Amino acid sequence: MADSEHYDLIIIGTGAGGGTLAHRLAPTGKRILILERGGYLPRERDNWESTAVFVKGKYRAPEFWYDKHGDTFPPEVNYYVGGNTKFYGAALFRLRPEDFGELRHHGGVSPAWPISYEDLEPYYTQAEHLYLVHGRHGEDPSEGPASAQYAYPPVRHEPRIQQLSDDLERHGLHPFHLPIGVNLTQDEHGRATHESVCIRCNRVDGFPCLVRGKADAQVICVDPALEHANVHMVTGANVRRLETDPTGRSVNRVVAELEDGTTAGFSSDIVVVACGAVNSAALLLRSANEQHPGGLANTSDVVGRHYMRHNNLALMAVSKEPNDTQFQKTLALNDWYLGADDWDYPLGGIQMLGKSDSDQIRGEAPRWAGMASPDMPFEVLAHHAVDFWLCGEDLPQPENRVTLDGDGGIHLALDEKNNIEGLKRLQHKLQGMLGHLGMHPHHLLPHSLYLHKGMPIGATAHQAGTVRFGSDPRTSALDANCKAHDIDNLYVVDTSFFPSIGAVNPSLTAIANALRVGDHITERLG
Repeated sequence: MADSEHYDLIIIGTGAGGGTLAHRLAPTGKRILILERGGYLPRERDNWESTAVFVKGKYRAPEFWYDKHGDTFPPEVNYYVGGNTKFYGAALFRLRPEDFGELRHHGGVSPAWPISYEDLEPYYTQAEHLYLVHGRHGEDPSEGPASAQYAYPPVRHEPRIQQLSDDLERHGLHPFHLPIGVNLTQDEHGRATHESVCIRCNRVDGFPCLVRGKADAQVICVDPALEHANVHMVTGANVRRLETDPTGRSVNRVVAELEDGTTAGFSSDIVVVACGAVNSAALLLRSANEQHPGGLANTSDVVGRHYMRHNNLALMAVSKEPNDTQFQKTLALNDWYLGADDWDYPLGGIQMLGKSDSDQIRGEAPRWAGMASPDMPFEVLAHHAVDFWLCGEDLPQPENRVTLDGDGGIHLALDEKNNIEGLKRLQHKLQGMLGHLGMHPHHLLPHSLYLHKGMPIGATAHQAGTVRFGSDPRTSALDANCKAHDIDNLYVVDTSFFPSIGAVNPSLTAIANALRVGDHITERLG
């Protein structure tokens, strides 16, 4: 695997973008090299231990970034085959059609995309089928048209969540089954069948799956791609820079540090970057040269800018009746996604989180000081907990950006009060309903372990922006096919390309776009 090797395609990163692209291109017979910074995630009991995963952060990357004040923080990133999908909650939503156009928010304007919902819709359907998404199109009035139904039926609600759904409907709302990627076969009662890979446990959200029941990029895409003789992967390959030919119009060498401390160079006809929005921008900036003094693909000066990560709240309500639910992540609500009777701007969406346990609550308790926290033992509180995730759109601002210091350290500037009024109103809507939903109305507690210990800048799981695509090279780094305007053979297929982020989890859009770009690259490679 030395400089003498030449490939048709190099893909850097194995997450929702890179892993899916590898799967799409593997059957072409083209020589494909995948470079992954991490290795395979160890399969061990701690995969499902709350203290190890959430409290101690055992699997997070042992690195620190800097905020705009120069203070360090540990980012919520994981370097393993499959990328951050190893830890995602597998909630696989489509953006709404309105998200692809210019959308006015209380805090500003969410810009239009250079492609439409209709352009991406066939790939959304393919992505849903590939990633085993369980759901039912037509339940959510806010969603766009679908050319095909989900290939798998919704994950059935357990009794307490079914009661929650019924109560929401009684109040004129439209709860729907959350679309989730799991390898689950259910019997007539919704239980996992004997042959089901997913066992409907309470570890789906934020934990890696020990039984390979979650549809992550490693299980669904990377491992099957590697079954093709033309696809090769090097793990422990930390790509440090991309080098161009003398004209500056083509990347001719990918330079990586390997696990043994040596440096290796690789070449290919096409190079695809999919390291995550922050690290992809950092790689392009780190690759500055004489022809590209501001970094690769950065004539427009947008690389690293317009970073987004959603305005999120993880909240725990307390049910008056016990909540015996195990697989809680089955319900969502988008009635106020684009606005409300008392508010003309988008609020966002509500969905269920994985079920809290006593170890998570014990880790949260110190942060509830001074709040109206329930006077219950941790085990009792966990038995009554009902967990919600509120997601609002933050807006792309040029000052929210990734930069590098002289030593190569990553700096992330973020305005944490960007367009937050809608999220506040969404929380107020939920708070006001609790008494009608069989829950204690005064107990809506922050579940900050899901938000990286209450540090908004550290919650990078939904990172996007930084290498946006568009039709104008003066205001975007990539064209509509996610190829760099400035460089003929460089593509970016993670969530970096997003010009806006909407208010739903970005993974399915990254997957669908990787399939779309994969078709374009296949045609280009002939």
